Amino acid sequence: MAGRYAPRPPRTTVRGGATGVPGHRGPRPAAGPQPASGGPSASAGTPGEGRGGASGGRRPVVPPQAGGQHSPRHRVWSPPWPLDLGLTLGPLRRGPADPTYRATPDGAFWRTCRTPEGPGTLRVTARGGTVEADAWGAGADWLLDRLPVLLGSLDEPDAFTPRHRLLAVTRRRRPGLRLLRTGLVLESLIPSILEQKVTTDEAYRAWRLLVRAYGEPAPGAPAELRLAVVPEPRTWALVPSWEWHRAGVDGKRSATVLRAVRVARRLEEAAGMEPEAARRRLELVPGIGPWTSAETVQRSNGAPDAVSTGDYHLPGIIGHALADRRDADDAQMLELLEPYAGQRHRAARLVLLSGRTPPRRAPRMTPRDIAPL
Repeated sequence: MAGRYAPRPPRTTVRGGATGVPGHRGPRPAAGPQPASGGPSASAGTPGEGRGGASGGRRPVVPPQAGGQHSPRHRVWSPPWPLDLGLTLGPLRRGPADPTYRATPDGAFWRTCRTPEGPGTLRVTARGGTVEADAWGAGADWLLDRLPVLLGSLDEPDAFTPRHRLLAVTRRRRPGLRLLRTGLVLESLIPSILEQKVTTDEAYRAWRLLVRAYGEPAPGAPAELRLAVVPEPRTWALVPSWEWHRAGVDGKRSATVLRAVRVARRLEEAAGMEPEAARRRLELVPGIGPWTSAETVQRSNGAPDAVSTGDYHLPGIIGHALADRRDADDAQMLELLEPYAGQRHRAARLVLLSGRTPPRRAPRMTPRDIAPL
């Protein structure tokens, strides 16, 4: 959990107080040819990227897209409370080169996902007291319909009462923080599985390589962003064992992903459950434990109380920030968070945003390279 949130970008905050108005959408784009799924590699010289295929040959990464070929669907929404897009959408970012997420210098946030209606691309910006969104692809309507929910309309930050000065100060300084809710499970579950027991850099690399190699072009996205839509469950199931190996994913984690995608429909149903029930369903899959289920429902269900127990860094960060105990374990972390029962994940987010982390006492862990094994 620690270190996974993008730094706060400039000019992305919507100030509260505006009266909510219904969003309006543009006309449905005319049907037209879709971008080809095959083409020259956008980065053929990048070692390890874009390999795949049952024949064992190199498979090109997602090809450049002719963004803007078709008019997007459009929606304008005015949240009645402060909203910071960077803080709210940040948990969706899996590393600086995540093929499914991008923050651009113009203050826009791009996100790709596989909705129940098909692949889609969403671009969100803040303009004054409103949020403007454009969406492309078969999932465009689904993405725009759920825009308020994605940005925290179902979140209840007023249910949180800070009992520590650090949390009170951070909350006051970050009034635009909302807990997002994607309504999609697999897109958060698979990268969380890849992050088990490895460094974040290793997990981000594996996610990047696999999505670029086996995902599909992001509809409407500019070519320079190199965005892709996550593979569908059947495609994940057909990734050859050697491609998991080349991406640095050991057999235990890849087997967990394969078990999950075989029951993808049942897992996706968890997005409509209460967070605890959703976690129990996810943990029925061997290889998915409390840490992975918490990391998933924090994003898919907007769970304010899902604590990532078993995290390598989080107990020490919470312990250092709230009690000057940098060597705290999970039990001590849960004890410190007990006054925030029902809002423990929000409390942990505020601690991470406070910037109060223990100083390093050792070099960073060296990533493992399993490719030669």
